[in-house]
Amino acid sequence: MAIISETKVKVRYSETDQMGVVYHGNYAQYLELSRIGWLDQLGVSYKLMEENGVMLPVYEIALKYKKSAYFDDVLKIETCLKKKPTARIEFSYKIYNQHEELLTTAVTTLVFVDAETRKPMVCPDDIMEKIEEKLLLGV
Repeated sequence: MAIISETKVKVRYSETDQMGVVYHGNYAQYLELSRIGWLDQLGVSYKLMEENGVMLPVYEIALKYKKSAYFDDVLKIETCLKKKPTARIEFSYKIYNQHEELLTTAVTTLVFVDAETRKPMVCPDDIMEKIEEKLLLGV
């Protein structure tokens, strides 16, 4: 199973510490940007999903830092769906710099939540259909 998207982001000065190294807390934002890009590629608007009463909070995040990212680096973030979603959806990530050096790997688990009841729910049918269609096409 592999539905992979790629997002690029240029490291801004404000995202670094005094040594010019990306502050570790910024990686969660990079992963979020990439997840939203993954959903966009799937044809799912995060904004419309929320307007339709579905929230997707992060349940778990794990990062492994292999090398530092620096101010002005152009990062490529590969986001991959780990398995078909249920009430949870899991992604794996690889972050590379412009020299194709692997900097960071990560895994996130998010939970589909009904905005009204604030209780977990299964992956909405329209999202599951789009995932299954991509899997069938081998995209």
